Amino acid sequence: MRIFLTGGSGYIGRATIAELVRRGHVVQALARGEQSAQAVTGAGAAAVRGSLTDLDVLNHAAAGAEAVIHLAQADSPEMDLAAAEAMQDGAGAGAYVHTGGSWVYGDTDGVADETAPWNPPSVVAWRRPVEDAVLARAADGARPVIVQPGLLYGGDNRLIDHFFITPGKLNGAIPYIGNGANRWALVHVDDVATLYAAAISGKAGSVYIGVGEGHPTMKQVAEAAARGAGLEGKTASITIEQARAQMGPVADAFALDQRLSAAKARRELGWAPTHADPLADLSCR
Repeated sequence: MRIFLTGGSGYIGRATIAELVRRGHVVQALARGEQSAQAVTGAGAAAVRGSLTDLDVLNHAAAGAEAVIHLAQADSPEMDLAAAEAMQDGAGAGAYVHTGGSWVYGDTDGVADETAPWNPPSVVAWRRPVEDAVLARAADGARPVIVQPGLLYGGDNRLIDHFFITPGKLNGAIPYIGNGANRWALVHVDDVATLYAAAISGKAGSVYIGVGEGHPTMKQVAEAAARGAGLEGKTASITIEQARAQMGPVADAFALDQRLSAAKARRELGWAPTHADPLADLSCR
């Protein structure tokens, strides 16, 4: 297939391009500058010069593709929705895969799936109207699908590094919040890439949570990260107030207690994540 992708120079984007190319697809990827263009071409895609504010570029590129995958992080909800609308207009009845996130479900009571009510922390509360507008296009014959990845790890520039690096090491220890008993719904970046590739064939209007097996606690993840960083597993507790002071409102998202199911993606898309032991992966130097 001919696929147009945004965010191709990013962490998830490079992995997704590589997976799409491996499957035989021809990929074009949005590139804002020379560095981004080199990153997407290095991953195997052809660069389309422009940014998320270049709506005509997005529309034209989407119109020439058989599927669109929107991975780029917009600067505002308004920008994200405008970009999505431009690409959906161009894609017509072609597949359009939009990026959401699992944090929108907030703390879960037991194991939750895509039918769970939203209870998002403030940092992701903006997603609701955007995703509702994207999915509403299904009623008009469009093929929108939303992928909601869990907390990413693997490779470089991991999302969880934002927590472990931003507060800094505490006297040679990796921090966690409170008692660290809250569970994290983790997923390896390579597994997320295969989910995006599979989501192209998803039913119009579908939402798919993308998480791996097992839900380790925040403290367990911190201990594994500390082993991987050569700190002999040393960790230290910080308060939520300290985390907020260092990181801002995203600290409340990292403090969520989540157990989520990816059964729908497995059942409908045949998605089969291969990284089953995140703690082992994180412990490796």
